[in-house]
Amino acid sequence: MTEMTRPLGPTSANSWQVRPGAVDLRRPVRPPVPLELAALPERLTLDLARTALVVVDMQNDFCHPDGWLASIGVDVTPARAPIAVLAELTAALRAHQVPIIWLNWGNRPDRANLPPNVLHVYDPAAEGRGIGSPLPTNGAPVLQSGSWAAAVVDELTPAEADIRVDKYRMSGFFDTPLDSVLRGLRVDTVLFGGVNADQCVLATLTDAACLGYDVVMIEDAVATTSPEFCMAATVYNVRQCFGFTVAAAELLIAMPSSTPADLRIEHGPA
Repeated sequence: MTEMTRPLGPTSANSWQVRPGAVDLRRPVRPPVPLELAALPERLTLDLARTALVVVDMQNDFCHPDGWLASIGVDVTPARAPIAVLAELTAALRAHQVPIIWLNWGNRPDRANLPPNVLHVYDPAAEGRGIGSPLPTNGAPVLQSGSWAAAVVDELTPAEADIRVDKYRMSGFFDTPLDSVLRGLRVDTVLFGGVNADQCVLATLTDAACLGYDVVMIEDAVATTSPEFCMAATVYNVRQCFGFTVAAAELLIAMPSSTPADLRIEHGPA
C-alpha cells in the first residue's frame, strides 16, 4: 500500500510534500489572479495570488487620543483617517486569502537592541518621555511589545489568521523577520497602508523595493501627522523612485467576485 503523502511547511504556498523515505520539494503552483488597476505613474496589473498587505503602525500610541503622540501634543486626527479604509480593505483581501501583516512598533522591555540615536529621536533631552516611558493616561509603556501602547487600534482588530511582526526602527525590515515572512508566503507584490506615510511607511516601502519586492502604496490607506508637503513628497518619491500608488477603491472594484478553493492559503501568526 502506498504511504500517504502529507504537506510540510508553514503555509500551503511554501510547503513540501513528504512521506516516509521521500520528499517532493516542488511548491504548490497557484493560478494567477490578475488585477488591472488605474495606478500611478502607470496602469498596473498585479497578481493577487502573490500579494500581501502590510499595515504599518496603526496602533494606539500613534492613532489613539490616549496614546503617546497625543500625550506629547500631536493631533492624531490625521493618523485615524485610514481606519475606515483599512477596515474595508482588510476584510476584502482576507476573503481572497491575501495575507494581512500588522507591522507595529513594539520594542523589547529592556530596549537592548536600540541604539542611542533611535532613543534620541523620541526623547532628545533624556527626560523620560520616549520609548518605554509610561503613558500619563494609563501607564502603558510607550511602543513596548505586548502593551496597550503597541496594540492595533480597536477599530482594526486583526483576524486570527493575520500575521503580526514587531519592528524597532522606522523600517520594518531592519532587525525583524518581515523579509523571511514575506518570502515564506511566496509574495512578489506588497501593498502598503498605515502611518506615518512619510516616515515608517516610506522607510519600510523603500527597503521592500530595494529587496526586490514590487511595492504599491494605497494612497487613502496611509496618512501622516506631518505637514502636508511631507505627504506630497512621499507620494512623489514612491511614484518616481520605488513603485506605484493606487486608491483603495480601485483595488476593491478590481477584485474578482469569488475565490477558487485552490487559491486559498493557510497561514498563522509569525
